[in-house]
Amino acid sequence: MNLSLYTITGFLIIDTDGHRVLAKYYHPKNHPHVEAQQSRLRTLKEQRAFEKGLFQKTKKAGGDIILYDGSLAVYKHSLDLIFYLIAEPEENELMVHAALTAFADALHILLRGQVEKRGVLESLDLVLLCLDETIDDGIIVETDAAAIASRVSRPKADSTEIVINEQTLMNAYMTVKEKMQQRIGQL
Repeated sequence: MNLSLYTITGFLIIDTDGHRVLAKYYHPKNHPHVEAQQSRLRTLKEQRAFEKGLFQKTKKAGGDIILYDGSLAVYKHSLDLIFYLIAEPEENELMVHAALTAFADALHILLRGQVEKRGVLESLDLVLLCLDETIDDGIIVETDAAAIASRVSRPKADSTEIVINEQTLMNAYMTVKEKMQQRIGQL
């Protein structure tokens, strides 16, 4: 029985041509049980071979959970991208699916519906922040898309900003001049 919080071993975004857009593999330190399970997929060659085979099995839309090469893979298609969460086969697939759905929905909110390869690459900072708010070192920390998006979103510009231009400065000067003349007149 796995009593560890470390449930996710990898996150992938692959385009519809089978090319890696983003990949993040989790190998937490100081946890021997987890280390023993995750001894594979350490090298780039192993990761690429795993990703290529996984893409071949999941490139057609239809399913959302698959057991592949000793791993549980939960995936979601979005226009020209496929999002994957990789976990050990003993993990709760409903929880992994909830995490992936929350991530994808939060990304949809943050990118204003433009969840495609170009949009993801242009907003890679938001994508990575969104991923970090969903999964921290292999631990699922949030499954609410609105909460994830609110923590990641850029703060809105202050709507009370003051526009300083020549007219504004002239008005301020005239107001100060009038006040000074009134005070001098009172003395």
